[in-house]
Amino acid sequence: MRKVIVAAALSLSPMLLHAQATSPAPTQTSALVQPKAFNSSAAENAAAVPTNQPLRISTGVTAPKLISTVSIVENERIPATLRAADQLAVVSMIVNADGKPSDLKIVRSVGAAMDVNVLSAVSQYRFTPGTLDHQPTAIPLTLEITLRHSTL
Repeated sequence: MRKVIVAAALSLSPMLLHAQATSPAPTQTSALVQPKAFNSSAAENAAAVPTNQPLRISTGVTAPKLISTVSIVENERIPATLRAADQLAVVSMIVNADGKPSDLKIVRSVGAAMDVNVLSAVSQYRFTPGTLDHQPTAIPLTLEITLRHSTL
């Protein structure tokens, strides 16, 4: 049975190739369509890109760099047992074109009492601004801060 199928396939394949070669090509006219971005004006293109949104780090975009910090004030109301261990606070922010943090949010809390102190200190941090094509711009940033409690 297998030999019959192979023989039939081999004998029919030249006919199918010949039928494809002699059939007329489909006549279809197609025109190239220019993308809308090329047809629109520069003002329309600028309106399509939101200017109030911070840019993500990618090709052509450099990240802000921390240049100045402020000590975080330790809260005396925290029990001594909790102050003995190092804690990690995570703060998300947007570093604006002047290198100042804004829109501060606690991502990982170290306790409500210390979160206030962390946000107060981080708001005073200064950065070299992030850039897009060598122009300062607002960049989102997540900052991890390890709180090492002093032993008195």
